[in-house]
Amino acid sequence: QVQLVESGGGLVQSGGSLRLSCAASGIIFSLSGMGWYRQAPGKQRELVATITSGGTSNYADSVKGRFTISRDSPKNTVYLQMNSLKPEDTAVYYCSAIRSSLTYWGQGTQVTVSS
Repeated sequence: QVQLVESGGGLVQSGGSLRLSCAASGIIFSLSGMGWYRQAPGKQRELVATITSGGTSNYADSVKGRFTISRDSPKNTVYLQMNSLKPEDTAVYYCSAIRSSLTYWGQGTQVTVSS
């Protein structure tokens, strides 16, 4: 059974930083593509960043230069370092894992950026 458990969300002031973590189990982490998505109230879920099993990363234009995705295979964990946060980054952030054409999701963690 695949489990993705996010942590690290919270309330931060505009310009601040947070680091999200996602611990994965039940999946061959080193062979899985990982990603972070977010969903703000009344909006669709959108891609934030992805990282392949080989370490290639991709970012939404809105977070380029501010967010960094990374992975630690021995710890089966993917991270999202978020700097220079803005109020429009407020959303529930979801971790995802892709393996064998299947996508798995975590339960989400709330990030709130106050102005």
